[in-house]
Amino acid sequence: MTKRFSLLLLLIPFFGTAQLKYPVTKKVDVVDGYAGMFKVPDPYRWLEDDNSEETKAWVKEENKVTFNYLATLPDRQKINNRLKQLWNYPKYSSPTVKGNWYYFYKNNGLQNQSVLYRQQGRNGKPEVFLDPNSLNKQGIAAISSTSFSKSGKYFAYTVSVAGSDWKVGYVMETATKKLLKDKIQWTKFGGFSWRGDEGFYYSGYDKPDSASLLSKQNRFNKIYYHKLGTKQADDELVYRDLDHPLRYCNAYLTEDNRYLIAQVSEGTSGSELYYLDLKTEQRRFKLLIPGFSTQAAVIDNNGDELLIRTNDGAPNYQVMMINPGKTKEMNEAGQVEYSKANFKTVIPEQDMVLQSVNKCGGYLFASYLKDASTRVYQYDYNGKLIREIELPGIGTASGFSGEKDDKELFYTFSSFNTAPVIYRLNISRGKSYLYRKTELKINTDDFVTEQVFFPSKDGTKIPMFLTYKKGMKLNADNPTLIYGYGGFNIPMTPGFSVSNAFFIEQGGIYAVVNLRGGSEYGEKWHRDGMLDKKQNVFDDFTFAAEYLIEKKYTNKLKIAMRGGSNGGLLVGAAMTQRPDICKVALPAVGVMDMLRYHKFTVGWGWMTEYGCADSAKDFQNLYRYSPYHNLNEGTRYPATLITTADHDDRVVPAHSFKFAARLQEYNAGDNPVLIRIETNAGHGAGKPTNKQIDEAADIWSFVMYHLEMPYKAPAAVTSSVKKKK
Repeated sequence: MTKRFSLLLLLIPFFGTAQLKYPVTKKVDVVDGYAGMFKVPDPYRWLEDDNSEETKAWVKEENKVTFNYLATLPDRQKINNRLKQLWNYPKYSSPTVKGNWYYFYKNNGLQNQSVLYRQQGRNGKPEVFLDPNSLNKQGIAAISSTSFSKSGKYFAYTVSVAGSDWKVGYVMETATKKLLKDKIQWTKFGGFSWRGDEGFYYSGYDKPDSASLLSKQNRFNKIYYHKLGTKQADDELVYRDLDHPLRYCNAYLTEDNRYLIAQVSEGTSGSELYYLDLKTEQRRFKLLIPGFSTQAAVIDNNGDELLIRTNDGAPNYQVMMINPGKTKEMNEAGQVEYSKANFKTVIPEQDMVLQSVNKCGGYLFASYLKDASTRVYQYDYNGKLIREIELPGIGTASGFSGEKDDKELFYTFSSFNTAPVIYRLNISRGKSYLYRKTELKINTDDFVTEQVFFPSKDGTKIPMFLTYKKGMKLNADNPTLIYGYGGFNIPMTPGFSVSNAFFIEQGGIYAVVNLRGGSEYGEKWHRDGMLDKKQNVFDDFTFAAEYLIEKKYTNKLKIAMRGGSNGGLLVGAAMTQRPDICKVALPAVGVMDMLRYHKFTVGWGWMTEYGCADSAKDFQNLYRYSPYHNLNEGTRYPATLITTADHDDRVVPAHSFKFAARLQEYNAGDNPVLIRIETNAGHGAGKPTNKQIDEAADIWSFVMYHLEMPYKAPAAVTSSVKKKK
């Protein structure tokens, strides 16, 4: 290839950008009133109708522009080939033990969905138990949740198609792998909780309208009991609340089937607990923990008493023992009041946040976060500390659950530079043994992770993990991708991604910011990033970029910002408030219209996190940062690749459609504004491998071109690690 031809090839996307012609997007005269005093135009309201032929035509034309542009990027095919090579390695889950059988997921490498296997004991020969790839030729049917009956005779599971939150439940006889006639429809969240081998509890909705299946607001969640061998129409209604249509509810049993717990919530924060003692004559649920100012969950029972993880009076969470029959007492006026007089602290609050508590082998395993890294401690049921579980290093450990009679458990450890490693823990000795290590086609020993702390706008110290290749120089010229989430009490902890490993291999810095709004430092950290304090999250994110620039890791023309869902909102807010802070913006499946999000599917459940525009106070706060409403005409925005999917019924694609239309209208300069709309996919869960690779190739091609990162062919790497027992 001549130098002149090579130069022309590199200039093709530049000229293509300047001449990009976006689809003509009509505008309608729609104006909404808020709080009786605010008028807000919404000219792209028509794009909310995902069933209209106009919207479908717009989607088709937008995708045409996007994929035509991506096809001009010089390294796209090389990137796709490398990602496919890196993705092609065996992936395993930790085993789940039921009786003599060990159940685990395995993906040979490029299978669209992982296959559920089982084997007799640790040394048995694996056999296929359930292969979701056989359910759909396109690989878009995914197993969502699974549950074994008490004896292990039956196996219940749910299947999601095309990434939708709607799931269909099935039951299999484990000995024969025979599928029974039982079928459960119109469930969304949660799974099945078995009562012996006879049947199970689950939550579900009434059958929705087919026309608005993926967009209509979901109301009146209910709890049912399904007896094996009967029709769903005959299922017993166990719990419903006709006075509060916008509440979630879910049911689960303690391991001994003594207590049925109903967990009710008005949104993603706060819960209320009810219980039913199935070994007594009790026929109606009784209040256990009133809501909704605290978050509580039952871990297990110890005889008559219940062990509960709660943040009541403990922002970092603690474990309490409650006798459910002694939560009421008479006051001086002779009225019955809720009482905590008989609550007993089992595991007191620590200076670390207690992320979860699981049971196994007659012990409790408490998982804490210390500066966003996992620490695990083993306790007995009376709260006596047995030991700390020794972990390999700074990272994320998950698992540590099972049944009371188990003698061992399996857990997984990973970090930004460590692919998942599975360990077997001898519960009585507290000793871990390497069970299976991942075999990769990339040398992660060349990667290093450091944790830094920087001051945000208000002076709060924010942690950030940086992962890059050894020998990286602080020359202010390193391509950097900054990732964040910042909400819903969800922490960003170290974890391995083969897609991110590719970017690091190419010389990039992968930065994960532990923004306020998550749970890295307990409930206060969460509350400092929600409702009227949501702006803290966006400040934390942009100040992370400022820190990296100040410390000469990178510069503004070398920064890409990425986030999904609530993180898509994060990127949308950051790029509208600080369009100068990065070169590339990657908002994925984002909540972009903060005034109307609650009107679709389960969006109402986020009002506890965001507030609601129907309130005058909340309106002003939401309108101040809503990405769709804060785009300004004539502003030069970063090169933007918005990603969404046609079956996303969590954050409906209308958010991204409207944001893209207005951003294309207002953007000044030659930076492209593209929207990539995946078909037969949803919010992210269950996305088949081939779609994951194609999407990753498109994103990294876009990022690397605009950050001026030419593709570098890596040296061949082969690591072989044998399975150990």
